[in-house]
Amino acid sequence: MHIARLLQILRKNLILFRLYHSRSCFLPFTDSKTSKTPRRPFEKERLDAELKLVGEYGLRCKREIWRVQFALAKLRKAARTLLTLDPSDPKRIFEGAALLRRMNRYGLLADDELELDTVLQLTTQKLLERRLQTKVYKQGLAKSIHHARVLIRQRHIRVGSQLVNVPSFNVRTASEKHIDFSTNSPYGQGAPGRVARKRAASRAAGGGDEEE
Repeated sequence: MHIARLLQILRKNLILFRLYHSRSCFLPFTDSKTSKTPRRPFEKERLDAELKLVGEYGLRCKREIWRVQFALAKLRKAARTLLTLDPSDPKRIFEGAALLRRMNRYGLLADDELELDTVLQLTTQKLLERRLQTKVYKQGLAKSIHHARVLIRQRHIRVGSQLVNVPSFNVRTASEKHIDFSTNSPYGQGAPGRVARKRAASRAAGGGDEEE
C-alpha cells in the first residue's frame, strides 16, 4: 500500500515537472514560418521561372523567392477576406484603408490604384523590385545586382541615417532618395579601406626607393 502510494506521488510529481519545463505550456504560440515550399517540387515551368528570378534579382537561393511569395499570399488573403465583407462594414473600412495605405507607403500600389481588387493583382516581381538590393543597383551605386548585395552585406549602404546590411530590406517610397553610401564607408566619406591603404603604402615605398 505504501509502495503504491509512493509511486502515485512520484508519477504526479513527474507530470508536474514536465509541465513546468515545457515551453509550449507557458509561452504564447508564435507562428515563426516565413516561407512555404512549393507543392510540386519538380515542376519544370516553375523551376525555370524561379531560376530566372534568382539571376535577375541576385538572390542567394530560391527560399528568398518563397519568402516573398508567402508574404504576398498573406496580403492577398487579407484582401480577399475584406472583400467578402459588406462595403459599409466598419472592419472593411478601417482595415482596408490601413492595408492600402501600407501598400502605397511601400510603393506596391500607386495613388490611383488604392483598391482591394488591385492587391489581388500584385506579383512576385513587384515585391522584389522594392528590395534594397534592387534599388542600390538601379540607382547606380553598384556595378551589378550581385555587387549591390556585396555592398549591402559589407555595411557600405545606408537608408537615411540608418545603416542597413539586409539585402531584402523593403524600401519605402519616401526613403528611396535617401539611399547612399555610409559615412564610414570608403566609397563615401570614410577612410580608405585595407587594400587601398596597402597600395598607397607600397606606392609610397616605391617612390622612396626611386628617390634614393
